[in-house]
Amino acid sequence: MFQLPTFISAERLWVLLLVPLVVALYVVALKRKSRTGMRYPNTAILGQVAVKQSQWRRHLALALSLLALAALSVAWARPEGIEMVPRERATVILVIDTSRSMQATDVEPNRLDAEKAAAIKFLDSLPAKYNVAVVSLSGNPAVRLPPTIDRSLAKQTITSLKVADSTAIGESVYSALEALSMAPKADDGTAAPGAIVLLSDGQNTAGRSPIQSAVAAKDAKVPIYTIAYGTQTGYVDLDGKRELVPPDAELLAAMAKASDGAAFNAENANDLDQVYKNISSEVGHVASKKEITATWAGYGLAFAVVAALAAVSLGARWP
Repeated sequence: MFQLPTFISAERLWVLLLVPLVVALYVVALKRKSRTGMRYPNTAILGQVAVKQSQWRRHLALALSLLALAALSVAWARPEGIEMVPRERATVILVIDTSRSMQATDVEPNRLDAEKAAAIKFLDSLPAKYNVAVVSLSGNPAVRLPPTIDRSLAKQTITSLKVADSTAIGESVYSALEALSMAPKADDGTAAPGAIVLLSDGQNTAGRSPIQSAVAAKDAKVPIYTIAYGTQTGYVDLDGKRELVPPDAELLAAMAKASDGAAFNAENANDLDQVYKNISSEVGHVASKKEITATWAGYGLAFAVVAALAAVSLGARWP
Protein backbone atom coordinates (compact mmCIF):
# COMPACT_ATOMS: atom_id res chain seq x y z
CA MET A 1 0.00 0.00 0.00
CA PHE A 2 1.32 3.45 -0.95
CA GLN A 3 2.18 5.69 1.98
CA LEU A 4 2.94 9.39 1.88
CA PRO A 5 6.51 10.13 3.01
CA THR A 6 7.36 11.98 6.18
CA PHE A 7 9.89 14.81 6.11
CA ILE A 8 12.97 15.70 8.13
CA SER A 9 12.69 19.39 7.11
CA ALA A 10 8.96 19.70 6.54
CA GLU A 11 9.10 23.51 6.94
CA ARG A 12 10.76 23.71 3.52
CA LEU A 13 7.62 22.46 1.81
CA TRP A 14 6.43 26.06 1.54
CA VAL A 15 8.27 26.09 -1.78
CA LEU A 16 5.42 23.99 -3.19
CA LEU A 17 3.27 27.14 -3.06
CA LEU A 18 5.19 28.29 -6.14
CA VAL A 19 3.44 25.60 -8.20
CA PRO A 20 -0.13 27.01 -7.97
CA LEU A 21 1.33 30.52 -8.25
CA VAL A 22 3.02 29.70 -11.56
CA VAL A 23 -0.17 28.02 -12.81
CA ALA A 24 -2.18 31.14 -11.94
CA LEU A 25 0.31 33.42 -13.73
CA TYR A 26 0.24 31.14 -16.78
CA VAL A 27 -3.58 31.28 -16.96
CA VAL A 28 -3.51 35.07 -16.66
CA ALA A 29 -0.90 35.28 -19.43
CA LEU A 30 -3.02 33.11 -21.73
CA LYS A 31 -6.08 35.32 -21.18
CA ARG A 32 -4.08 38.48 -21.88
CA LYS A 33 -2.69 36.95 -25.05
CA SER A 34 -6.20 36.06 -26.18
CA ARG A 35 -7.40 39.64 -25.69
CA THR A 36 -4.35 41.01 -27.52
CA GLY A 37 -4.98 38.69 -30.46
CA MET A 38 -8.47 40.15 -30.89
CA ARG A 39 -6.92 43.53 -31.75
CA TYR A 40 -5.52 42.05 -34.98
CA PRO A 41 -8.43 40.48 -36.84
CA ASN A 42 -6.44 39.87 -40.02
CA THR A 43 -4.92 36.62 -38.73
CA ALA A 44 -4.39 35.24 -42.24
CA ILE A 45 -1.55 37.68 -42.87
CA LEU A 46 -0.05 37.04 -39.40
CA GLY A 47 -0.15 33.28 -40.03
CA GLN A 48 2.06 33.72 -43.10
CA VAL A 49 4.82 35.58 -41.27
CA ALA A 50 4.66 33.98 -37.79
CA VAL A 51 5.71 30.47 -36.75
CA LYS A 52 2.70 28.56 -35.50
CA GLN A 53 3.35 26.96 -32.13
CA SER A 54 1.70 23.79 -30.86
CA GLN A 55 -0.62 24.58 -27.95
CA TRP A 56 -0.38 21.14 -26.40
CA ARG A 57 3.43 21.16 -26.52
CA ARG A 58 3.51 24.49 -24.73
CA HIS A 59 1.15 23.20 -22.04
CA LEU A 60 3.17 19.98 -21.75
CA ALA A 61 6.43 21.88 -21.31
CA LEU A 62 4.87 23.90 -18.47
CA ALA A 63 3.36 20.83 -16.80
CA LEU A 64 6.68 18.98 -16.89
CA SER A 65 8.46 22.04 -15.50
CA LEU A 66 5.97 22.22 -12.64
CA LEU A 67 6.42 18.52 -11.91
CA ALA A 68 10.18 19.06 -11.80
CA LEU A 69 9.71 22.00 -9.41
CA ALA A 70 7.39 19.95 -7.18
CA ALA A 71 9.73 16.94 -7.07
CA LEU A 72 12.78 19.09 -6.28
CA SER A 73 10.81 20.91 -3.58
CA VAL A 74 9.95 17.57 -1.96
CA ALA A 75 13.60 16.52 -2.21
CA TRP A 76 14.68 19.77 -0.50
CA ALA A 77 12.40 18.89 2.44
CA ARG A 78 14.36 15.63 2.90
CA PRO A 79 11.61 12.98 2.63
CA GLU A 80 11.71 9.67 4.49
CA GLY A 81 10.26 6.40 3.23
CA ILE A 82 9.72 2.99 4.80
CA GLU A 83 12.23 0.23 4.12
CA MET A 84 11.91 -3.37 5.31
CA VAL A 85 15.22 -4.42 6.86
CA PRO A 86 16.12 -7.85 8.30
CA ARG A 87 15.80 -8.25 12.06
CA GLU A 88 18.98 -9.22 13.85
CA ARG A 89 17.18 -11.36 16.41
CA ALA A 90 13.67 -12.42 17.41
CA THR A 91 11.77 -15.18 19.19
CA VAL A 92 9.16 -17.16 17.26
CA ILE A 93 6.68 -19.34 19.12
CA LEU A 94 5.23 -22.14 16.98
CA VAL A 95 1.78 -23.17 18.25
CA ILE A 96 0.83 -26.42 16.54
CA ASP A 97 -2.64 -27.92 16.77
CA THR A 98 -2.48 -31.54 17.96
CA SER A 99 -6.20 -32.08 18.49
CA ARG A 100 -7.97 -35.17 17.13
CA SER A 101 -9.13 -33.27 14.07
CA MET A 102 -5.51 -33.19 12.86
CA GLN A 103 -5.99 -36.82 11.87
CA ALA A 104 -8.21 -35.75 8.96
CA THR A 105 -6.87 -36.91 5.59
CA ASP A 106 -8.16 -34.02 3.44
CA VAL A 107 -4.50 -32.94 3.47
CA GLU A 108 -2.24 -35.82 2.48
CA PRO A 109 -1.12 -37.96 4.22
CA ASN A 110 -2.99 -36.26 7.08
CA ARG A 111 -3.15 -32.79 8.54
CA LEU A 112 -0.71 -33.36 11.38
CA ASP A 113 2.04 -35.00 9.31
CA ALA A 114 1.74 -32.37 6.59
CA GLU A 115 1.90 -29.64 9.23
CA LYS A 116 5.01 -31.13 10.81
CA ALA A 117 6.80 -31.18 7.45
CA ALA A 118 5.81 -27.58 6.69
CA ALA A 119 6.82 -26.37 10.16
CA ILE A 120 10.26 -27.94 9.77
CA LYS A 121 10.71 -26.13 6.44
CA PHE A 122 9.65 -22.93 8.18
CA LEU A 123 12.36 -23.40 10.80
CA ASP A 124 14.98 -23.69 8.05
CA SER A 125 13.84 -20.35 6.60
CA LEU A 126 14.38 -18.42 9.84
CA PRO A 127 17.71 -16.71 10.59
CA ALA A 128 20.06 -18.86 12.67
CA LYS A 129 20.09 -16.34 15.55
CA TYR A 130 16.33 -16.53 16.03
CA ASN A 131 15.06 -18.38 19.08
CA VAL A 132 12.26 -20.85 18.40
CA ALA A 133 9.82 -22.40 20.89
CA VAL A 134 7.14 -25.05 20.34
CA VAL A 135 3.71 -25.14 22.00
CA SER A 136 1.22 -27.96 21.45
CA LEU A 137 -2.41 -26.90 21.02
CA SER A 138 -4.99 -29.27 22.50
CA GLY A 139 -7.34 -29.28 25.46
CA ASN A 140 -4.25 -28.98 27.65
CA PRO A 141 -1.72 -26.76 25.82
CA ALA A 142 1.89 -27.05 26.93
CA VAL A 143 5.31 -25.61 26.17
CA ARG A 144 7.02 -28.56 24.50
CA LEU A 145 10.24 -26.67 23.85
CA PRO A 146 11.40 -23.40 25.48
CA PRO A 147 13.04 -20.80 23.22
CA THR A 148 16.27 -22.12 21.71
CA ILE A 149 18.46 -21.64 18.65
CA ASP A 150 19.00 -25.40 18.42
CA ARG A 151 17.14 -26.21 15.21
CA SER A 152 17.79 -29.96 15.50
CA LEU A 153 16.11 -30.05 18.90
CA ALA A 154 13.20 -27.98 17.60
CA LYS A 155 12.70 -30.37 14.68
CA GLN A 156 12.80 -33.38 16.99
CA THR A 157 10.17 -31.76 19.20
CA ILE A 158 7.87 -31.08 16.26
CA THR A 159 8.30 -34.61 14.91
CA SER A 160 7.41 -36.14 18.30
CA LEU A 161 4.08 -34.33 18.69
CA LYS A 162 1.07 -36.64 19.19
CA VAL A 163 -2.67 -36.06 18.89
CA ALA A 164 -4.71 -35.23 21.99
CA ASP A 165 -8.29 -34.36 22.95
CA SER A 166 -10.04 -30.96 22.64
CA THR A 167 -8.92 -27.59 21.30
CA ALA A 168 -8.10 -24.74 23.71
CA ILE A 169 -6.93 -22.01 21.33
CA GLY A 170 -7.00 -19.19 23.87
CA GLU A 171 -5.07 -21.19 26.45
CA SER A 172 -2.43 -22.02 23.84
CA VAL A 173 -1.77 -18.31 23.34
CA TYR A 174 -1.19 -17.85 27.07
CA SER A 175 1.20 -20.81 26.96
CA ALA A 176 3.01 -19.15 24.03
CA LEU A 177 3.36 -15.91 26.01
CA GLU A 178 4.74 -17.96 28.90
CA ALA A 179 7.27 -19.53 26.53
CA LEU A 180 8.23 -16.10 25.24
CA SER A 181 9.07 -14.97 28.78
CA MET A 182 11.68 -17.77 28.89
CA ALA A 183 13.61 -16.34 25.94
CA PRO A 184 17.18 -15.29 26.75
CA LYS A 185 17.87 -11.58 26.80
CA ALA A 186 20.65 -9.75 25.01
CA ASP A 187 23.86 -8.67 26.75
CA ASP A 188 22.33 -5.24 27.38
CA GLY A 189 19.33 -6.83 29.10
CA THR A 190 16.81 -6.14 26.36
CA ALA A 191 14.42 -8.82 25.14
CA ALA A 192 14.17 -9.73 21.48
CA PRO A 193 10.85 -8.99 19.74
CA GLY A 194 8.50 -11.95 19.69
CA ALA A 195 5.82 -13.35 17.42
CA ILE A 196 3.36 -16.22 17.70
CA VAL A 197 2.62 -18.44 14.70
CA LEU A 198 -0.58 -20.33 15.50
CA LEU A 199 -2.01 -23.07 13.31
CA SER A 200 -5.39 -24.58 14.06
CA ASP A 201 -7.80 -26.72 12.07
CA GLY A 202 -10.80 -26.62 14.37
CA GLN A 203 -12.99 -24.58 16.65
CA ASN A 204 -12.23 -23.56 20.20
CA THR A 205 -13.77 -26.09 22.60
CA ALA A 206 -12.15 -25.38 25.97
CA GLY A 207 -10.39 -22.78 28.09
CA ARG A 208 -10.39 -19.00 28.10
CA SER A 209 -11.55 -16.78 25.27
CA PRO A 210 -9.25 -16.76 22.22
CA ILE A 211 -10.00 -13.07 21.61
CA GLN A 212 -9.10 -12.24 25.20
CA SER A 213 -5.80 -14.05 24.75
CA ALA A 214 -5.14 -12.13 21.52
CA VAL A 215 -5.67 -8.83 23.36
CA ALA A 216 -3.18 -10.00 25.99
CA ALA A 217 -0.70 -10.73 23.20
CA LYS A 218 -1.23 -7.24 21.78
CA ASP A 219 -0.63 -5.71 25.21
CA ALA A 220 2.66 -7.61 25.27
CA LYS A 221 3.42 -6.31 21.74
CA VAL A 222 3.42 -9.86 20.36
CA PRO A 223 1.55 -10.22 17.06
CA ILE A 224 -0.20 -13.50 16.29
CA TYR A 225 0.00 -14.93 12.78
CA THR A 226 -2.89 -17.36 12.49
CA ILE A 227 -3.29 -20.15 9.94
CA ALA A 228 -6.73 -21.65 9.34
CA TYR A 229 -5.69 -25.12 8.21
CA GLY A 230 -7.69 -27.71 6.30
CA THR A 231 -10.79 -27.77 4.11
CA GLN A 232 -14.45 -27.28 4.93
CA THR A 233 -15.13 -30.92 4.01
CA GLY A 234 -12.44 -32.47 6.21
CA TYR A 235 -13.67 -35.10 8.64
CA VAL A 236 -12.54 -37.61 11.26
CA ASP A 237 -14.16 -40.77 12.61
CA LEU A 238 -14.51 -40.61 16.39
CA ASP A 239 -16.15 -43.42 18.38
CA GLY A 240 -17.70 -44.81 15.23
CA LYS A 241 -19.20 -41.44 14.27
CA ARG A 242 -18.04 -39.28 11.35
CA GLU A 243 -17.62 -35.61 12.24
CA LEU A 244 -16.79 -32.66 10.01
CA VAL A 245 -13.78 -30.65 11.22
CA PRO A 246 -13.65 -27.38 9.24
CA PRO A 247 -11.27 -24.67 10.44
CA ASP A 248 -12.78 -21.66 12.21
CA ALA A 249 -11.29 -19.06 9.85
CA GLU A 250 -13.40 -16.20 11.23
CA LEU A 251 -12.21 -16.74 14.81
CA LEU A 252 -8.56 -17.00 13.79
CA ALA A 253 -8.82 -13.87 11.63
CA ALA A 254 -10.36 -11.99 14.56
CA MET A 255 -7.50 -13.12 16.80
CA ALA A 256 -4.91 -11.96 14.29
CA LYS A 257 -6.61 -8.58 13.99
CA ALA A 258 -6.92 -8.16 17.77
CA SER A 259 -3.19 -8.79 18.20
CA ASP A 260 -2.04 -6.63 15.26
CA GLY A 261 -0.93 -9.77 13.44
CA ALA A 262 -2.08 -11.33 10.17
CA ALA A 263 -4.41 -14.16 9.19
CA PHE A 264 -3.81 -16.82 6.54
CA ASN A 265 -5.68 -19.80 5.13
CA ALA A 266 -4.19 -23.09 3.93
CA GLU A 267 -6.20 -25.92 2.41
CA ASN A 268 -3.32 -28.17 1.35
CA ALA A 269 0.41 -28.75 1.85
CA ASN A 270 1.43 -26.36 -0.93
CA ASP A 271 -0.72 -23.60 0.51
CA LEU A 272 0.80 -24.20 3.92
CA ASP A 273 4.35 -23.96 2.57
CA GLN A 274 3.53 -20.64 0.91
CA VAL A 275 1.88 -19.30 4.05
CA TYR A 276 4.96 -20.11 6.10
CA LYS A 277 7.14 -18.35 3.51
CA ASN A 278 4.98 -15.24 3.83
CA ILE A 279 5.12 -15.36 7.62
CA SER A 280 8.88 -15.88 7.54
CA SER A 281 9.23 -12.71 5.50
CA GLU A 282 6.99 -10.70 7.84
CA VAL A 283 8.58 -11.98 11.05
CA GLY A 284 12.10 -11.66 9.69
CA HIS A 285 11.86 -8.01 8.70
CA VAL A 286 11.03 -4.77 10.42
CA ALA A 287 9.92 -1.42 8.98
CA SER A 288 12.61 1.24 9.19
CA LYS A 289 12.62 4.86 8.06
CA LYS A 290 15.11 5.77 5.35
CA GLU A 291 15.85 9.15 3.81
CA ILE A 292 14.87 9.11 0.12
CA THR A 293 16.00 12.61 -0.90
CA ALA A 294 18.08 11.23 -3.78
CA THR A 295 15.05 9.41 -5.19
CA TRP A 296 12.93 12.56 -5.34
CA ALA A 297 15.85 14.57 -6.70
CA GLY A 298 16.09 11.97 -9.47
CA TYR A 299 12.39 12.44 -10.25
CA GLY A 300 12.94 16.19 -10.45
CA LEU A 301 15.91 15.80 -12.78
CA ALA A 302 13.99 13.45 -15.06
CA PHE A 303 11.03 15.84 -15.35
CA ALA A 304 13.39 18.77 -15.92
CA VAL A 305 15.17 17.00 -18.80
CA VAL A 306 11.90 16.11 -20.52
CA ALA A 307 10.58 19.65 -19.95
CA ALA A 308 13.75 21.06 -21.56
CA LEU A 309 13.27 18.83 -24.60
CA ALA A 310 9.65 19.97 -24.89
CA ALA A 311 10.77 23.63 -24.70
CA VAL A 312 13.35 23.05 -27.43
CA SER A 313 10.70 21.51 -29.67
CA LEU A 314 8.62 24.69 -29.37
CA GLY A 315 11.30 26.78 -31.06
CA ALA A 316 12.29 24.22 -33.67
CA ARG A 317 10.98 24.27 -37.26
CA TRP A 318 9.91 20.80 -38.21
CA PRO A 319 9.83 19.85 -41.91
